[in-house]
Amino acid sequence: MTGTYNPGMTFSAISALSPLDGRYAAKLSNLRPLMSEQGYMQRRVQVEVAWFIALSDCGFAEFKPLTPGARTYLLGLVKHFSTADGEAIKAIEKTTNHDVKAVEYWLKSKFEARPELLGASEFVHFACTSEDINNTSHALQLKSGRDLVLLPALDAIIAKLRDMAHSFASVPMLSRTHGQTASPTTVGKEIANVVVRLVAAREKIIAVKLMAKMNGAVGNYNAHLSAWPDFDWEAFSRRVVETPEPMGLGLTFQPYSIQIEPHDYMAELFDAVARTNTILIDWSRDVWGYVSLGYFKQKLKDGEVGSSTMPHKVNPIDFENAEGNLGLANALLKHLSEKLPISRWQRDLTDSTVLRNMGVALGYAVLAYQSLATGLGKLEINEAAIADDLDSAWEVLAEPIQTVMRRFGLPQPYEQLKKFTRGEPMTRELMQGFIANLDIPASEKERLLAMTPGSYTGKAAELARRA
Repeated sequence: MTGTYNPGMTFSAISALSPLDGRYAAKLSNLRPLMSEQGYMQRRVQVEVAWFIALSDCGFAEFKPLTPGARTYLLGLVKHFSTADGEAIKAIEKTTNHDVKAVEYWLKSKFEARPELLGASEFVHFACTSEDINNTSHALQLKSGRDLVLLPALDAIIAKLRDMAHSFASVPMLSRTHGQTASPTTVGKEIANVVVRLVAAREKIIAVKLMAKMNGAVGNYNAHLSAWPDFDWEAFSRRVVETPEPMGLGLTFQPYSIQIEPHDYMAELFDAVARTNTILIDWSRDVWGYVSLGYFKQKLKDGEVGSSTMPHKVNPIDFENAEGNLGLANALLKHLSEKLPISRWQRDLTDSTVLRNMGVALGYAVLAYQSLATGLGKLEINEAAIADDLDSAWEVLAEPIQTVMRRFGLPQPYEQLKKFTRGEPMTRELMQGFIANLDIPASEKERLLAMTPGSYTGKAAELARRA
């Protein structure tokens, strides 16, 4: 019955609250292991293990260096972390009501059959606050999500657009500024504009340094120094954070923090992704319009339906889906970047629940990139329609004609062309008749008479090929 809760409903793709885990679940299978709660747990285990192994190498009499076998075993817990492991941690959390403590207890439980590790078990999570584990885990999640999923999906779009820019570099196309006919360009040049913007935006994403802190409850190494006052804990923490994986974390050390890492780098990263998405929203809307004008056709797929009632339709749904999901991604990314750098005094918990939605934000972006890639793969250029549009817009030659008139000092060139062309349908004959009566050198007159809307494209083809 509509509106009635069914406690017997089993979880499946059609019962998922979020479409990312429902309708679109299969499309995000590569992101889910990295950005889900299970992925978060695995990263927590990774951080605890890296800290534990590094502590054993500090030269403390109380904690001897671990044997190679113990190290291999510990790293194996990270590498082979499974759904069953995650569920075991969740079961412990029901008792602890604390997710990081549950990870600590789970890890210690894996020491029971190994005397070497069992004897050193109290060095698990030694001197750490929960946020030492959480902030590093979040950074590791973002590192893998960005580098292994988001950027490859974006790179596929850039590569496709670059190929299109080069292939269509010389295909002339009518521009439209303010929705009105304007100086011609080429199809390739308009796509090249997008390529150049995306490449610059991508550089901003990859340039963000992913930060992590390991400095205790309020950032001062209080607990650390209470145990070993003469040990350089800051240098040690830096080493753990910046040593490449798997022995370290391969991140950038954050030396100053309250209990939480300030999250400024996260805001920078999310803003960079959002700016990239804005470029793609712009492109999605433009290509939607070009499909509407008939500049592009879409490849047909057997069995696919464009409209439930209008059999002729082939809708540009991939670009519409991309636009919608990019908007959702940006709404979340904006909230993440605005909220996360703000924390009351030395720590409040408002960031915790928000951070759990990082994967949702990136998920909508990746979903949109996939839709765009699919849509771009369906496009076929319709040069005949583009040429017909150009041939109906001879008024665009008013610009070069009045510019040449200016060169040779003819009176009021702009005003003459404005009076001649504004609001009037222009044809080849009318424009060439105007040129024929100009008092300019014969060679320049011949050059203007040979010009067509399709040939008046400036350096567009060259610029497209350079992208």
